[in-house]
Amino acid sequence: MIEKNNRLLLERRASRVSSRRRKRKRYRVLRLVALGVARLAKCHPLKQAVTVDSCGSSLLQNEGMEVLEGDDGDGAPVKQVVVGVCAMEKKSGSKPMKEILTRLEEFEFIRIVIFPEEVILKEPVDKWPLCDCLISFHSKGFPLEKAQAYTDLRKPYIINDLEKQYDLQDRRVVYNTLQREGIELPRFAILDRDSKDPSKRELIEGEDHVEVNGVIFNKPFVEKPVSAEDHNIYIYYPTSAGGGSQRLFRKIGSRSSVYSPESRVRKTGSYIYEDFMPTDGTDVKVYTVGPDYAHAEARKSPALDGKVERDSEGKEVRYPVILSNAEKLIARKVCLAFKQTVCGFDLLRANGKSYVCDVNGFSFVKNSSKYYDDSAKILGNMILRELAPTLHLPWSIPFQLDDPPFVPTTFGKMMELRCVVAVIRHGDRTPKQKMKMEVRHPKFFALFAKYDGYKDGHVKLKKPKQLQEVLDIARSLLGEIEQKRADPETEEKKGKLEQLKSVLEM
Repeated sequence: MIEKNNRLLLERRASRVSSRRRKRKRYRVLRLVALGVARLAKCHPLKQAVTVDSCGSSLLQNEGMEVLEGDDGDGAPVKQVVVGVCAMEKKSGSKPMKEILTRLEEFEFIRIVIFPEEVILKEPVDKWPLCDCLISFHSKGFPLEKAQAYTDLRKPYIINDLEKQYDLQDRRVVYNTLQREGIELPRFAILDRDSKDPSKRELIEGEDHVEVNGVIFNKPFVEKPVSAEDHNIYIYYPTSAGGGSQRLFRKIGSRSSVYSPESRVRKTGSYIYEDFMPTDGTDVKVYTVGPDYAHAEARKSPALDGKVERDSEGKEVRYPVILSNAEKLIARKVCLAFKQTVCGFDLLRANGKSYVCDVNGFSFVKNSSKYYDDSAKILGNMILRELAPTLHLPWSIPFQLDDPPFVPTTFGKMMELRCVVAVIRHGDRTPKQKMKMEVRHPKFFALFAKYDGYKDGHVKLKKPKQLQEVLDIARSLLGEIEQKRADPETEEKKGKLEQLKSVLEM
């Protein structure tokens, strides 16, 4: 009887899961029909489009949320928030983006729509796909002004502010923003050759220094183009270190910089000059997902020798980094100052402090399942809190592809505990009272020979009589030191001899 009831329960649950899957499949078709009707009617589909299929199910757009109502057995409407991804195909189709979007789709109330690159570049914004939340970010070739026009038209919830992304393209604005927010950055000066103000384009160059608008920078110093899209950054060395310059650029194969014998600064273009920070040969990359989450990795600095360290799979080697409390506060400030929920920036650890030297905007960590899980959970909950505050928010995201295997059942997935492995070591230990001392006095050598130390190459003195002999030697040598009769080498060992004497007298 019990087995029969269990079987009926499992069959009922399996039927409900199958019904929901059929409903979602039908819903996707209805969504496409609704968009077509809305465009033909030239109306805003978020408020007016309703489509009814032959089975009596209706697709209703209401207040920025998709609602599907149908006779699936449970009678409960399924609401979904549409998250649009508006970026160049190279970015929206990248592995990190796919990993996070796959996890976001595990949320029951979220559906992902990726804007095709051809639509972004060629279609007017009123023909772009509709969404309730927009993930959009600038990269080479991306029409940022069209994305802004789209947000003005549709008013979606924005993950990364689009207006501030103009600021991220100009290092002058980035540095001034960091300075205004009280974030530590290297001492710098801006040489603006495009400015009409002569005081902003003064440059005096010496053999081992430059003077920019009255601010002197001794070599080594860094020269950065004001455009954040220009990655040709030069580091100039003093003549005492051989002179010349290290020229950094975007990674090409296994190189990220080359040395040049040229020691003169560039004469055309506008640049930021800043002090070279003496780090330990690494750069720290920080990735935020909201103001309260930051993931950090370290990589070999391109300023060292320009050779990129890669693993067996050809990927750049990164090292895990634990951020200090001060660095976590910096990450929060950067995220809020530039209004970029997903944001990457560079930290330099030097002179006991951490300095921000670059803010990159929208950036993802590569090859970190933990980061993908955390990002999807944070973004999913953030979106649902904003757009669907009455819905239940899951505390943790559902099953992922790289999670431990589950035991298959007829109605879903259930984790089975196979074993518990524990490694236990007691912590009740007596501290070892060790003392190391190098001895060269003949009295110690005589004691060593007395107990056949030369035969075995070592000697262990444990008996009270043996330890007394060592104590007598220590007292004798300390007496010679007090009477000024000891040689200089023995006098240097006075502290150790006193320690040896006090230990043996205990």
